Amino acid sequence: MLRIAIPNKGRLANQTLTLFEKAGLKADSRVDRALVANLGSEFRAIFVRAQDISEFVADGAADLGVTGADLVAESGQSVEELLDLEYGKCRLAVAVREESTITEARLMEAGTRVATSFPRVTKSFFDKLGVSVKVAPVSGAAEIAPHLGVADVIVDLVSTGSTLKVNGLKELDTILTSSAWLIANRAAVADPESGEKISELVTALESVIRARSKRYLMANVPRDRLPEVKQVIPGLSGPTIVEIQNGNGWVAAHAVVEADKIYQTIIRLKALGAEGILVTPIERLMP
Repeated sequence: MLRIAIPNKGRLANQTLTLFEKAGLKADSRVDRALVANLGSEFRAIFVRAQDISEFVADGAADLGVTGADLVAESGQSVEELLDLEYGKCRLAVAVREESTITEARLMEAGTRVATSFPRVTKSFFDKLGVSVKVAPVSGAAEIAPHLGVADVIVDLVSTGSTLKVNGLKELDTILTSSAWLIANRAAVADPESGEKISELVTALESVIRARSKRYLMANVPRDRLPEVKQVIPGLSGPTIVEIQNGNGWVAAHAVVEADKIYQTIIRLKALGAEGILVTPIERLMP
């Protein structure tokens, strides 16, 4: 079995297990404090801290892992980044107190203290700007540091920015954007046997991710309006047209449609005389 390191708690853990289940790899057991679980017959999940996953994968303790791109960058470990899983989205931002006169990170004075739980990435960012700062590592709650006089500036994860505003801070720059990624041990990818299994896993997960933003639409439409219907629901490579028994001038049009366009699509189909419109979710979508 290939070992997949998965976060042991929190939203990232839940979203990861849900994604794998939709791909047909449901954990055979998942209780609090569990250390391992089988995902089908070819993969075994090991549950560890998200911040340790990059190191586990790089060292070969795990063949694959799911963790945030921010944590991969901070670890500095050499791993193969295989697939953006498109959840856990956030950004690593530079922020100061609202009343600060600093408007850009590159204009900060030399020796400015910066509190962060991402010291490696932070130092690299300011080094590239040519600004010499003093990094003050903290384990969490960096937003309190400017109010306690621990630091003048913070570098912290931001999703909506509301936490910064609540704590009287304003955002200056974004160092990087992050989301959950599937990463792999380089040797495991290079090995023919494990590499094939990894490739198959990536394909399965991609099919689930691809389906998230799509819907399957079916509608009965007048045959003489087909040219216009095809403009409304082009689908992946044109709609599938199915004959209706005793249709009397009607056919069934099936197509994959962008979820955020369903509302307008139905309105346009109704205007063309469509009936019996049905929209369903898609579990997996292979190209």
